[in-house]
Amino acid sequence: MARIDETRPFVPIGIAVLTVSDTRSLADDKSGQTLADRVMAAGHRLAARDIVTDDKEHIRRRVLDWSRDDAIDVIITTGGTGFTGRDVTPEALEPIFEKKMDGFSEVFHRISYDKIGTSTIQSRATGGVVNATFVFVLPGSPGACRDAWDGILSAQLDYRHMPCNFVEIMPRLDEHLKRGGGKST
Repeated sequence: MARIDETRPFVPIGIAVLTVSDTRSLADDKSGQTLADRVMAAGHRLAARDIVTDDKEHIRRRVLDWSRDDAIDVIITTGGTGFTGRDVTPEALEPIFEKKMDGFSEVFHRISYDKIGTSTIQSRATGGVVNATFVFVLPGSPGACRDAWDGILSAQLDYRHMPCNFVEIMPRLDEHLKRGGGKST
């Protein structure tokens, strides 16, 4: 069963938060602030925070830039996962995933279903790995950000979480890049 192994040290990691929105600023970005607050309350470093417009190239460029920054281990985006014409975050990021994390979406939707029922199908939350950096793509609501952090990410980004967690495998995420000769994408 899942548990915290108190004999293991807490390992703070660098987490970047990217809000995707045509209408938000840092002053009124509730979803990004929700994530930033949770990242810091957990003891991690808020390595970067920004807002980009709902534009595939802007989203992709920021995530690629951050994925090459050694101070950033994880990128969490919020916004742009719905079905309207401007919702393009999955289209921007899934093509650059070296590995897609189907389980993240499945667990996120299970948690979300328990709270908002069938409305969860209106989100295309996803996750993957880009340049040996975990990337999680969340909906743009503070509630969805809380659900993802509290129900999945807080445990998986804690080295003490057992039986396994993302932090302990981070040093091995770039094995294929080392064999291939360098950073990808």
